[in-house]
Amino acid sequence: MNVSLAFSPQLPLWLILAIAIPSGLLVALGVWRGVRGRWFRAVAWLVFVAALLNPAALVEDRENLKSIVAVVTDSSGSQKLGERAQQTQALREALVDRLGRLDAFEVREVTAQDQISQTSDVSTALFRALGSALQDVPPDRLAGAVMITDGQVHDIPQSLASVGINAPVHALITGRADERDRRVVIEQAPRYGVVGESYQIDYRVVETGFADDATPRAVSIYLDGELVSVERAQVNRTLSFVADVAHGGKNIIELRVEADPQEITDVNNRAFVTLNGIRENLRVLLVSGEPHPGERTWRNLLKSDPSVDLVHFTILRPPEKQDGTPINQLSLIAFPTRELFVQKIDEFDLIIFDRYRRRGILPLLYFENIARYVRDGGALLIAAGPELEEGDSIADALSEVMPAMPDGGTLEAPFKPMLSSLGLKHPVTRDLDGWRNGKPSWGRWFRSIGASQVGGETVMTGKNGVPLLVLNRAGEGRVALFLSDHPWLWARGFEGGGPHVQLLRRTAHWLMKEPELDEERLSASSSGKRLSIERQTLGDQPDDAVLKTPTGAEIKVPLVAGKPGLWTGEVDVDEFGLYSVRDGDLTALTHVGPANPREYGEVVSTLDALKPVLEAGRGSVRRASADTLPGIIPVRPGASASGQNWIGLENTRASVLKGIDRVPLFSGLLGLALLLLAMAGTWAREGRFGRLERHRGGTVVQDDAEDLHG
Repeated sequence: MNVSLAFSPQLPLWLILAIAIPSGLLVALGVWRGVRGRWFRAVAWLVFVAALLNPAALVEDRENLKSIVAVVTDSSGSQKLGERAQQTQALREALVDRLGRLDAFEVREVTAQDQISQTSDVSTALFRALGSALQDVPPDRLAGAVMITDGQVHDIPQSLASVGINAPVHALITGRADERDRRVVIEQAPRYGVVGESYQIDYRVVETGFADDATPRAVSIYLDGELVSVERAQVNRTLSFVADVAHGGKNIIELRVEADPQEITDVNNRAFVTLNGIRENLRVLLVSGEPHPGERTWRNLLKSDPSVDLVHFTILRPPEKQDGTPINQLSLIAFPTRELFVQKIDEFDLIIFDRYRRRGILPLLYFENIARYVRDGGALLIAAGPELEEGDSIADALSEVMPAMPDGGTLEAPFKPMLSSLGLKHPVTRDLDGWRNGKPSWGRWFRSIGASQVGGETVMTGKNGVPLLVLNRAGEGRVALFLSDHPWLWARGFEGGGPHVQLLRRTAHWLMKEPELDEERLSASSSGKRLSIERQTLGDQPDDAVLKTPTGAEIKVPLVAGKPGLWTGEVDVDEFGLYSVRDGDLTALTHVGPANPREYGEVVSTLDALKPVLEAGRGSVRRASADTLPGIIPVRPGASASGQNWIGLENTRASVLKGIDRVPLFSGLLGLALLLLAMAGTWAREGRFGRLERHRGGTVVQDDAEDLHG
């Protein structure tokens, strides 16, 4: 109970001062001169002035409050390794139960999940979680905090006072003291690279808890889930891996160091980097056998793409056209056949033969070199017209890589190109603009070339279902065959036109092995903590995809039918890191949150990180379990808060004001009685010592009251 004094004067303050000051001076004069009854006069003056000020006693009615203890549980990714999750849960329950038995404390539980920092990294932020939970707690009510963690905390402040905490904070460390861990760290890696050019990744193998060992560790390097190299790495020594950028788009390069049976986890034995492959200007060789309306369509399409370097030759003067005009009077460029098809053929990303017929310009040896170029990974597109059926057709010269052979028949009749059952699923022709409800809305073509011995995938058909666009693989390369020379009708807008740009561009990209256009493909992506899986196939329903989490757990994800040839699945995940998806022989990688998160870097439990800051703030750091939980003792603020087998939390004795009772001290009869009592005392004192005479040893002692009063 707190008591204080308040004044409520009934008169103006200036008037009270005008009365109190002169009378007070007279009383002080009497005290100074030592007159009799001076103290009664002083008391009477004080009572009089107090009565004018009207004092009152304020009695506070307060309710004692419990001191607040925060229990912070680390639920980040590293706390889910091994048996830490079960250890943490048991320790939390024992701690909360122990605190609940102490009447002086109120327990506030806080759970700290993985946090994404401003640097887009994933980390353990216990102090941030603690500060957020204590925003509404007055400083005089905070008894302290107890953290249950593995010690790998990434937001440790310089001091507790710097984050507004002036109470002891204790840490109970989970895990074992003898834990071991091996990890691979990517120190430097490029984010972009030019397709076909080299890149370098610097990495290092780090071990914690292992004995010094000079034996090299095996580091396997994967590209998009496929093993490309195995390196030997010394521990704590930086090494470099150099390779060429394989393809455009995302190249996921993963490094895996061999695991040890005794290490706590192998989740950080893997590190990866996403390298975005950028193609330099694509080099395309377009050879037109003769001028025709469709030639301009090919040229315009390729020239409109700034990423394409086009080399275009049209055979304007074949050998049979000899009219006697001297060569030096012709403004024609000689066809550099040897330079193009022998010396520099491998520099081209795509070769297109547009209505080309053999006229003796290219010897058979050159065609054999073109076939070799395709088998070694090159791309060849043949746009055929009636010349394919003639005796000098290039089909015979390239029969080794041709996806289909002409059968000698050319159909001259109007028809609308259709998608085959395979074409509805194939990424080159699926969802072409103008295809609605199984019917095309595009214009007609008027010529198709008959074909037999079709060995590739027929994705478009003409009249009566004859092949119109055939795609095929030959060795490491790819070949596409258009069995019509009329796509230019779509470009001219005949009968509304058609998706010629979309079709021709997709075909060219498929030939150049863009991963998005592969017939059999597995891909994964993430948005927040939702992971999406897409399976592209020309076959029937695939099996469930198997998702492997960063901590090694496997989850089966059912795939449901979407668009023709596409099967999709979604799953919500709760861990940051690298996920791998497997469906048969296909694999895909994606990551949730930042790549190689800090949370999964150093995972060995430790006391060293938290000890300096917590001990400086009168806290403690120790390993504990539900069976070895230290005792909890309330201590006074500022006292020592830890010992060998106990931890202390401050009993702040905070209270809240519920009401105030006002007790007047000089009101009514009480004030009058005190005033009269003081005045009567003064009168009695003066009356007792009037004029007195006494004899003391013959001497007369005179008390002259008049002298005292002047």
